[in-house]
Amino acid sequence: MAEEVNFHFPVSIGKLQNERVKLVPFVPEKHADPFFAIAGNHPELFDYLPFGPFSSAEDFVSTFVERRILPDPAQVLFAVFDTSTTGPPQFAGTVGLLDTSPVNLSTEIGFVITLPPFQRTHITTNAIGLLLHWTLDSPSTGGLGLRRVAWKANSLNSRSIRAAERLGFRKEGVLRWDRVLPVGKTEGKSIGIRSEDRKPNCLGRDTTLLSLCWDDWEAGAWKSVDEMMLR
Repeated sequence: MAEEVNFHFPVSIGKLQNERVKLVPFVPEKHADPFFAIAGNHPELFDYLPFGPFSSAEDFVSTFVERRILPDPAQVLFAVFDTSTTGPPQFAGTVGLLDTSPVNLSTEIGFVITLPPFQRTHITTNAIGLLLHWTLDSPSTGGLGLRRVAWKANSLNSRSIRAAERLGFRKEGVLRWDRVLPVGKTEGKSIGIRSEDRKPNCLGRDTTLLSLCWDDWEAGAWKSVDEMMLR
């Protein structure tokens, strides 16, 4: 079954769930309030991200979801649910894709926000594993058959980089001075900004670039990911 989403590819819900985790397209009317109910009390979730924290669920929707995600068919945001218990599914965070290119058969995993009650559990590994299967599996098995999935992280965010490497992503390099961070962001380069810089109050960010490609996937990365998803 495919959900109607403004994305370059049909979103197959069947490919995005297993017995432990389910991904569904983020619908502001359904998901913004449960997301902000927890994320609003944990601004540290956004320390290494180039957006947030947000003052309210409405702020999150209007400045991020509606302005950035929904109008752009290269991006899609999912709500992540924990389905591992016998009770109702529990909202556990977000994950998504960006910079998706049907021409180049490529995409990037992003918007990875696992809420504190679900950190260091099966949630993040399974959510990303489901996305990897969807993007890199062949079309005959329900996948998109893409060639490349990228992962970009603030170079100071060693936890994100290690998580990607555990999942089989290979480090390709560092994009120096890749981003100008918004005012108020502190996890960036605080030295080296020249005296006449156009944005002297904004830190710079180096970005570590990693990727997992179709040949890595078919050479056995999928087996390693599946094993991690079962832990």
